[in-house]
Parts: sequence; structure tokens; C-alpha cells
Amino acid sequence: MSLLKNSKPAAYIAAFVFLVASIVVGVSVGSVQVPFFVSAEIIGRTALGLDFPSHLDTTFVNIIKEIRLPRVLLAVLVGAGLAIAGAAFQGLLKNPLADPYTLGVSSGSSLGAVTVLFLGLSIPGLGRFTLPAVSVLFGMITLLLLLGFVKAIERSLSTETIILAGIIFSSFLGSLISLMIALTGDELRQIISWIMGSVAMRGWEYVGLILPFFIVGCLILLWNAKELNALVFGEETAKTLGVNTKVRRLAILAAASIITGSAVAVSGTIGFVGLVIPHLTRLIWGPDHRHLLPLSMLIGGGFLALTDLLARTIIAPTELPIGVITAVAGAPVFGLLLFQQRRLTRQIGKRR
Repeated sequence: MSLLKNSKPAAYIAAFVFLVASIVVGVSVGSVQVPFFVSAEIIGRTALGLDFPSHLDTTFVNIIKEIRLPRVLLAVLVGAGLAIAGAAFQGLLKNPLADPYTLGVSSGSSLGAVTVLFLGLSIPGLGRFTLPAVSVLFGMITLLLLLGFVKAIERSLSTETIILAGIIFSSFLGSLISLMIALTGDELRQIISWIMGSVAMRGWEYVGLILPFFIVGCLILLWNAKELNALVFGEETAKTLGVNTKVRRLAILAAASIITGSAVAVSGTIGFVGLVIPHLTRLIWGPDHRHLLPLSMLIGGGFLALTDLLARTIIAPTELPIGVITAVAGAPVFGLLLFQQRRLTRQIGKRR
């Protein structure tokens, strides 16, 4: 542990190995077991666009290339996206309990996705990108309304107020989603699966849907990692360091919302990944966002790939929604973090 904490190259190697191992295990384990070395070869040849030699079983190739690999990669992109977005929200708001789920951004994005499904919307010029585009838009609007609401109550973005406001927004948006479910017909099953969170029965098309939003959002966040470090110490301190706080803050919020919205569009609401993964990564490797963001991304991708594996194998042949697994695991961790935050606040108050 000390080696990983003091050596950033070792940290990146460990996180990358964890991600790759998660992908290989994810595509190997299932109703049909595929040897790890066979899975690794098929993944490598698929990534490089190479032909498959005759010694590879055609059944294994089809299972991995057409079913498991796109599913696992989708889980990786969603997990990585939610983790890096959560790390950005926590740093920008100086609040370790902030994430797309607790801030209501995921609920807003879900409302956008459900609206598209409910109305059968297809915006001219966007086509199949209508779903992620509307999800991103609704997520950004939700976040802006939330921050405006909190600032109207108090100038300081305190932990308690943000969490309470997030609960209010999530409950309200959830009621709108429930209303649509009550009014829907044939789309009921699709909407329910979106709400519960899943990467099952997706395909390469969904990987293609999230990928451009994921790349753009992550590049913006990584580009602003140094400025995010400055913003953690307060707006005035950041200004003295030459940071254009308004532009940087807006860019970070927009990028995190873009990632969250696109993730929700392809997988539904998957909570607590953006809360737990950045927090654990920060505990192990420190708060420097130049490293926290990419490391959270790698760990989050591997974590959700393994979570999806658990969701489809724990009571096989029945599959559990991946959002259920993350909620069961994440809710106790969230409660523990909140308890520690409260205790730390009391200790600081007593010292004063």
C-alpha cells in the first residue's frame, strides 16, 4: 500500500492491471466458460481488427465478440464515466459526499431518457443520438437548478444543504418518472429496465453512443485537473493563482454532466459508483486531481465490469439489474461516509 501511495507509476500500473483483468474475467465467465488466455487473444484481435485463426473456437469468438465484449466495455465506460464525474463534483463542490446520484443529476438524466422513450422522440439531425443528447441536457439543467436553489438558501455550499436539496430534486424527478410509467403502455418494460440500471442486451451500438460523450467529457475534466486543484482551496485562492474561476467551473460542471447524462442514457440510473470509487481512490492515492481523475476512471471501469459480472452470475440464469448491486453495496458506504463527515465536523467545532 505504501508503494502505491508514494509511487504514481505503480498506482497507474496497478489500476490498469485491475481494469484489464476485470475485462478479461468479465468476458470469460458466464453460462459458457471461456479460458482466460482464449478470451485475451480474442479481445486483442478484435481491438486490432485482425482475423481469427482456425484454432480459435468459432463459438467462443461469437460469444465474446458479439455478446460479452460490448457488454463489458459498456460497463467499463459507464463505470469510468460515473467515477470521474463523481471525483470532479466532489472536488469542485469541496464535498466528499457529492456525486451524480446524490446531486440529482442522474435522476434528471433519467427523466430525459424516459421522456425520449415515452414520447418516442427523434430530433432531426441527431437520430440515434437523441437519447444521450436529451439525457445530457436534462442532467445539466438539473444540476444548474440544484446549485441555484442551494445558493438561494445560503451562499456556502454546505454538505447538509446540498444533500437535502439533492434528495428533494431526486424525489421530485422520480415522481415525474413514476407518472410517465403510470401512463405508459408498451414501453413500460423498457422504461423499468432503464430506471433499475443495466447493461444487459446492449451491443456495439450503445458503446458507440456513449463513446463520443465520454471522450469529450473526460478530456475536458483531465484538461482542467490542475485548475480543479486550485478551486478546492476556494474561489479567491484560485483567482490569485490566475484561474478564470467562472469559465473553469462551468467547463467542469458541463463535462461532468455530459458524462453522467450519456452514461444514464445507455445504462439507466446506477447509483453510488460516483460516490464510493473517487472516495476510496482519494484515500489510497491522495487528493491531487491530476492523478485522482484518471485513477478513479480506471478503478471505476473495472469495478462496474466486475459488478455486472456478479449481477449476471449470482443467481444465474436470472440476471439482477446492476443498479441493484451498486445500491446494496453503496448505501452502507454512503451512510458510513456521512457518519464520518458529521463526526469530523463535531470534532472541529469542539476544538474551536
